[in-house]
Amino acid sequence: MRWASVVAMEQSERDGFLAAARVAADLVRRPEVSEGWSDESACAGMSVGGLACHLATQSDLAVRLLQAGPSDLVPIPLAEHYAQAAWVRGAPDDAANVGIREGSDELALSGPSALAALVESRLAALPAVLAAVGPDTPVLIPWQGWALTARDFLVTRLMETVVHSDDLAVSVDLPTPDFPDAVVAPVLDLLTGLAVRRHGATALVRTLARPQRAPATVAAF
Repeated sequence: MRWASVVAMEQSERDGFLAAARVAADLVRRPEVSEGWSDESACAGMSVGGLACHLATQSDLAVRLLQAGPSDLVPIPLAEHYAQAAWVRGAPDDAANVGIREGSDELALSGPSALAALVESRLAALPAVLAAVGPDTPVLIPWQGWALTARDFLVTRLMETVVHSDDLAVSVDLPTPDFPDAVVAPVLDLLTGLAVRRHGATALVRTLARPQRAPATVAAF
């Protein structure tokens, strides 16, 4: 499993992120999302509108943080990023997770049209932004206070996009959108590595190959 940037960022990686952003953009602009905007989503305590904003924010963050220029901080490994993140270590009602939900619902107050406009602007900006950054460029994660390489930062946004696309689709009774292999592969690599780190390799092997001996969960978070 890959935890560090070892080769140049490929065109396929940039194309994969763009593809993920477009899939998410199509989903958040579906009429079913607008119609259920104020309803509670599949993520307890967050509205459908809040979840749609949280999903769309992944492309927004990519544009804003990559355009901010290289950080002076030395990037930490991707696995360490998740080991240190408060939202991973905290319970659903801890301050970090409550803050994510409340912040997303606050963004949703602007309504579906404002979100659609943001999505359009970020989709237009992404190709040039992605082409201008190197894979090992240090990217500051301001809400954490540390840096990741550009490649690892984009993997974190891909994971959020894939997971929350499923959440949003389920929330409004739509089929979960399909993502290309260039998107799914790094997300599964990340989640598998985190699950092994949390539960051990044996638990994961049993879940995949010997369900009669599998633990109750091998969730990555």
